Amino acid sequence: MNAMFQSIAQVFRGTAKALQTFPVTIACAFGFAVVTMIRIQLDWPQQEPYNFMFNCWHWAFAMGAIFSLAVSTWAKSRFNDLKTELIADGLGVAAVIVTFFALYQFGGTDPALTGARYAVITGLAAARVGVAMLVSFAAFIVLAGYPEDQSDFSQSFFMTHKAFFIASIYGAVMTSGASGVAGAVQALLYREMSSKVYMYIGTLTGFIAFTIFVGYFPDFRKGKVDERRSMVQSQPRFIVILFDYIMIPLMLALTVVLLIWAGKTVLEGMGSSFLRLSSIASSYAVGGIWLHTMVTQHESGLAKFYRRFYPFAALVILAFEAWAVVIQLGKSGLKITEYSFILIWIAAVAAVVLLIMIKAKAHPVIVALVCTLAVVSVLPVVGYHALPVTAQVNRLEKLLVQEGILSGGQLAPAVSAPESAARESITDAVEYLAYARDAKLPAWFDTRLSESEFFRTKLGFEKTWPKPEDPGAGPAMGTYLYLPAEAIEITDYDWAVNMMGGYGKEQDYVTIQGDRGVYRIHWTMPGGNGIPLLKIFLGEQLILEQDMNPYIDQIAAKYPPGQGVSDQADLKDMSLRLETAEVTVLLVFSNIDINIDPQEDIINYWLNLNVLYLKEKE
Repeated sequence: MNAMFQSIAQVFRGTAKALQTFPVTIACAFGFAVVTMIRIQLDWPQQEPYNFMFNCWHWAFAMGAIFSLAVSTWAKSRFNDLKTELIADGLGVAAVIVTFFALYQFGGTDPALTGARYAVITGLAAARVGVAMLVSFAAFIVLAGYPEDQSDFSQSFFMTHKAFFIASIYGAVMTSGASGVAGAVQALLYREMSSKVYMYIGTLTGFIAFTIFVGYFPDFRKGKVDERRSMVQSQPRFIVILFDYIMIPLMLALTVVLLIWAGKTVLEGMGSSFLRLSSIASSYAVGGIWLHTMVTQHESGLAKFYRRFYPFAALVILAFEAWAVVIQLGKSGLKITEYSFILIWIAAVAAVVLLIMIKAKAHPVIVALVCTLAVVSVLPVVGYHALPVTAQVNRLEKLLVQEGILSGGQLAPAVSAPESAARESITDAVEYLAYARDAKLPAWFDTRLSESEFFRTKLGFEKTWPKPEDPGAGPAMGTYLYLPAEAIEITDYDWAVNMMGGYGKEQDYVTIQGDRGVYRIHWTMPGGNGIPLLKIFLGEQLILEQDMNPYIDQIAAKYPPGQGVSDQADLKDMSLRLETAEVTVLLVFSNIDINIDPQEDIINYWLNLNVLYLKEKE
């Protein structure tokens, strides 16, 4: 029992020491927590205008924490003097400032082009910061494996895992305990307590868990031998058993299955979808190399056999996966799925070859290769956002030229419908390009080709869908309102106008012949999911122009985004009355959807206008 308390005390002593050892890292984590708590305090309508700025700060503080951890370890383990450590701390602070201003100035979308209400961080900008964090963290693990007489990469790699899981356990226990106390207070003493209390608890315990993670590492200072290092790097007996007698047999069993599949493929050809094969192969390659690194120091017969056998088996399996990639590229061209797997394949093949040739000495080289490929994936021209788009544009151009639809940079409808395979390929490429983010598209390609009617008008045939391999996931949260069936009093209005020309397709405008002249009513939705705009002309005079931003603010304030459950709203909330000197207008909506995807940082708005009622004033 005494040993247990000493162990717990040691963990919290390390937490207190983390502030002194990695001050900028802990300061960045604290800044991240403060921004999170500010966002918790603000309800969504208040937070939405600042959502972009808050996200920039979150990414900046996260980047600063990881980068500072790496650069401080470098300064301590290689130099161990005050001047170098101060420089390292300054670099950590600079990483926060540079990341924030780079994202804020150059990493946001343009609301005028996207039809959104406010800017959000682009997927490419977030990916670039994520890659910088990955490289920083990988550098920290490599640096923590120094000097050679006290550690190596495999021991540093395990130590990082150990610190993470210990911090996670402490964090989970603290979160559960504090939430339980808060729940008791709410149930017994203060029933009106806000649910935000639990969010604050999660944020604070998350910060404490991070300090436990950082504080768990030994003293990396050059010339100092920390007695804790051997302890934190050592693998407990149950971990050795887990790796040697559970995970290695499971990995060997998976290897046998994949080798049998390889033999079956030779005889019968590819029998599974590429998405499934790439997922399995990627998991096998990454998981196998991870396990190989973890058991580098193990002396059991099974561990030694696995270290010798896995690289050769992986080469055989990856060779057949290369065949699958070639077949897939011939079928649908290069997309993000194929691009990602090719990078993983390159890293895996190089890794297993290096493991065969130089064994444990290959680990830092493998890390450097993985980091290099990660950086390549977000570069201009060759990155995940650019190269697949270029490949799909070339594929689509070739198909359209062959069918006589594209000539001289202009689209012309096909005289006769192409073969089914060509229609499927054209539809597939169009859909990919229309929804590609951060993409540079040719002048002849219009993103409205994703709309069925526009597609049919421009290309001369209906969309033809290939069989999907993976159904998409729905939005993570949002507001979903619908108008119940009820009678609407319309005696005060002269016309009822239907603005929908077909399902999901707005007409350009609707005209009404009134006593004063011809009214032309425009209802537009930028990008198909942006903020709708209503314009009414009397002759050539614009008499009403109103976007739906104020109305959305009103809806969001009364119906905050939830977890995807549809709510019934009354006519008062589902309608909007507008008035000018010439007309009175009533908009009645049948559905209002606000979809929020926190992972992709995407907000989509859809207002389904049921009927527009208009009265001409005398």
